[in-house]
Amino acid sequence: MSDIVKEFNDYRSKMNANILADNNKIIKRIFNLDTNAFAEGALDKKTKELLGLVASTVLRCDDCIKYHLEASHKEGLKKEEVVEALGIATLVGGTIVIPHLRRAYEFWDALETER
Repeated sequence: MSDIVKEFNDYRSKMNANILADNNKIIKRIFNLDTNAFAEGALDKKTKELLGLVASTVLRCDDCIKYHLEASHKEGLKKEEVVEALGIATLVGGTIVIPHLRRAYEFWDALETER
């Protein structure tokens, strides 16, 4: 596994476990809501992940971008599909998202290296 992918996943897993260990009802419900929102429904998981990726890019959340890139990769999305979604995100978000776009490309390349 690529270092940047492994570091991200290790840190995310560790901190999520720490957060959930406090057993805060509100936080646990938010985590659950997030999980359920991206489940198969009227929209397929691929579409939902692309929507999450676009929203995360526009909001400039690097952790969220990485999460949705990895989920998109696991769902079998092609680079062309992801890049098209990132193009929409850049259009909507403006040039301020370009640094996040660079990091998204780097992370996607790391995911592709694992294939």
